[in-house]
Amino acid sequence: MIRFVMFFGLFCVLTIAPATAACAGADPAITSVAVQNMTTNGSMNVYHLKGRVLNIGRMKQASNVLQFVGIYEGDIRRDVRSVPPLKPGASFSFTYDYERGANAGTNTTDLVFRLYFRQPNPPGRQDCNLGNDRSTLQF
Repeated sequence: MIRFVMFFGLFCVLTIAPATAACAGADPAITSVAVQNMTTNGSMNVYHLKGRVLNIGRMKQASNVLQFVGIYEGDIRRDVRSVPPLKPGASFSFTYDYERGANAGTNTTDLVFRLYFRQPNPPGRQDCNLGNDRSTLQF
C-alpha cells in the first residue's frame, strides 16, 4: 500500500508539474482533440471532432490578437477555426466534422491541429511557449 501511495504521489507531481510551470506571458495550448461521436451517411462515416484551446499562461492575451487553429490532413489545410483572445485559465472549444468512407480501416487517418497567429506575427508574449501549439489525432 505504501508503494502505491508513493507511486501515485510521484505520478501526480509529474503529471501536474508541466501544467503549473506556466511561462511569463500568455500561453494558448491545444489541450485536447478527440472524436466525440460518429454518424453514418450512406457509404460515408461522419466523425464529429471536438478540440480545446486553453491559456495555461500567466497573462491574458491582448484584445487585438488574431489566432486560429488550422486543421491539416498531410500537407493539405482542410479548415480553420478562429480562437478569441483568452484570459489565463480560459478555454475555447471548437468542432470539426470529417467525412471518411465507411470501409476505411481504424487508425488510418491522421489530422493535425496547429495554432497560428495572424496578429501579432510572431506572437511574442501572446504565446510564450510554441511547443504546445500542435496536436495530432489518429482515428
